[in-house]
Amino acid sequence: MLAFRRGPYLAWFAATPEDLRAAQRLRWMAFRGGGEEGMDADAFDPRCTHVLIEDQRSGTLVCCFRILPLQGGAEIGQSYAAQYYELSALAAFEGKMVEMGRFCLHPAWHDPDILRVAWGAMTRYVDENGVEMLFGCSSFAGVEARAYLDAFAMLKERHLAPRRWLPRVRAPEVFRFARVLRRRKPDAKRAMLAMPPLLRTYLVMGGWVSDHAVVDRDLGTLHVFTGLEIRAIPPARARLLRGVAG
Repeated sequence: MLAFRRGPYLAWFAATPEDLRAAQRLRWMAFRGGGEEGMDADAFDPRCTHVLIEDQRSGTLVCCFRILPLQGGAEIGQSYAAQYYELSALAAFEGKMVEMGRFCLHPAWHDPDILRVAWGAMTRYVDENGVEMLFGCSSFAGVEARAYLDAFAMLKERHLAPRRWLPRVRAPEVFRFARVLRRRKPDAKRAMLAMPPLLRTYLVMGGWVSDHAVVDRDLGTLHVFTGLEIRAIPPARARLLRGVAG
């Protein structure tokens, strides 16, 4: 059972219906821009393990995400991401997989330690369950790609998925950045400033992305499929994560 503290933050698995409702309220605030009275819920919630992170100084839930375990690539079609990406290439992956989804931070909290605690919680789960790949959808705010051209150009130049795992297009509306920006050289500073924090963390650990972004008008985001093979994480980075998780 996950439950650990790091500084003022406590991370734990949702254990009660109220825990899940608290996560759904935070997701509503983060994704829908509404007040605490709303709930962001879908059919995947009952199948997932939910991780919550609380600032114990105020009792405020500041972060949450959910974990959907798969026994291997043969189950990839059961994932949330499979609604938006054609993932048949990943069906050949033989190890255990986890989809990390609905990751969000409280709009009023900006402490980078929250993200470290979230990855510490994920690291503990990965180690305890023998997970070999993490994947999910990493989101850019808004549905206009123009603000993120340098970020997408950097993804195209340095971080595309290996051809053997590359997701193909399934969603009706996409931005094919690898094709559209094939001649664009990214400005590294602008690219990193525009990159979502969760995606930046995936990338420094050796993660990779799809060659296109899905335009999700329901949530008002652009998102890329993101994968991370656990064995590809640099040893120094893995030690840091386990230090947080320990």
